[in-house]
Amino acid sequence: MNVDERPFAQRTAEALADAHLRHTLRTVTTAILGYRRAGLGRLPASDGWRDHARRIRAHTLANLDRYLDQFAGAVEARGGHVHYAATAAEAVAYVRDLAIARGVRLAVKGKSMVTEEIDLNGHLERAGIRVVETDLGEYIVQLADDRPSHIVMPIMHMTRHQVADLFKRKIGATEEDVADIASMTQLARRVLREEFVNADMGISGCNFAVAETGSITTCTNEGNGRLTTTMPRIHVAMMGMERIVPTVADLGVMLQVLARSATGQNLTVYTNVVNGPRPREGDRAEGDGPDEFHVVIVDNGRSRVLASGQAEILYCIRCGACLNTCPVFHQIGGHAYGSVYPGPIGSVLTPAMHGMEKFDDLPQASTLCGACRDVCPVRIDIPRMLLELRAKGVAQGKSPLWVTAGIRAFVFAGVRPGLFRTAGALAARASRMLARGGWIRRLPGHLSAWTRSRDFPALAATSFQERWEDAKTAGVRDNRENPAR
Repeated sequence: MNVDERPFAQRTAEALADAHLRHTLRTVTTAILGYRRAGLGRLPASDGWRDHARRIRAHTLANLDRYLDQFAGAVEARGGHVHYAATAAEAVAYVRDLAIARGVRLAVKGKSMVTEEIDLNGHLERAGIRVVETDLGEYIVQLADDRPSHIVMPIMHMTRHQVADLFKRKIGATEEDVADIASMTQLARRVLREEFVNADMGISGCNFAVAETGSITTCTNEGNGRLTTTMPRIHVAMMGMERIVPTVADLGVMLQVLARSATGQNLTVYTNVVNGPRPREGDRAEGDGPDEFHVVIVDNGRSRVLASGQAEILYCIRCGACLNTCPVFHQIGGHAYGSVYPGPIGSVLTPAMHGMEKFDDLPQASTLCGACRDVCPVRIDIPRMLLELRAKGVAQGKSPLWVTAGIRAFVFAGVRPGLFRTAGALAARASRMLARGGWIRRLPGHLSAWTRSRDFPALAATSFQERWEDAKTAGVRDNRENPAR
């Protein structure tokens, strides 16, 4: 998986220093959350739909082996091919070998998180196969040699002017071509049309696969998804093994909550359902569509997650709502997470899939406010899993020594009331000595990270326990003096 190897603290520091990025994040996510509220408001009994969607995801994952077998059988019955890839390397090898065997020189690609996860583009390019992203945001990311910063909005971190400069440098755009966003979109459309016409292979993602029909569904707001799956002679659909629903009726439920949670739309502009290669003979023969249809079902750590306490994270339908509501994401954006999946969902999914060795910092990137759980269309309890991963990190010795020692000291004192009161009184006195006007401007040692950006309040002179005892004593005295009340 593509990861940013720099320390998490360095990545977040760079993001926090980017005032424009933070302003953009707040502006865009606030607008998107408003669209989400309006979208769900147009859906009668939306909470009921969300509960039903959660039940579908829970049932599907509890019977995942059965539904994957049913799906594979249905695909093959329509003339398609299914390949199970246990690892990223196996998935890449299947697509690369297929492309080489079929003489593919150019592949067009729709938006797909799982291909980002396995770095499919890089591997195909190194094998001499040119890959062109066709989702507008992903196309811009590819031109910039950058990475997506959001699951749904990959160039949230870029300005219009940055894109205009990029188009001038990389595809020879004129001033007229980049006069406004509509002109830039038209330019990209003209360039990409040529790529579609000449492509030998189309590579798509898969929002949902339907077990009973062997169909795959892609949800996009651009026509690129349909062109990718129908124009080239070979279509390869890449899907994470959890992206499946049992029936077409279940697909209808998931579509009701996906777009509303992602962008506030009732449905995405294009909801494509692909049922296999084009029939070439008989009454169902068609002139359009691919000659070959391949589905690559990618595990790459998902089986391990399914057997763990974080299995619920596989309910995710990739709407991005948890990113849009997360106060940490609002400050640091997607790149600071350092992996393909940013935000609260990535803080669980990435370490759950790929271990805590490289990603032990991600579960700490949360205030545990619970906003991600509140907006999730399938009500994934992300805070619970973040706490579990934090505990796992502590058990593996990932917690800084000063934090571990501090927590142990707190636990030791917390079960000894006399020691706790004494320590509290000393801490309150020390904090007041450091404070000016009730606020501490600079804390010592590791605690200084807090006061770099905001002041810390001095501890109260009277503890809560002391005030509670005083209140009780005053209450008893008052009752004695006024027994009739």
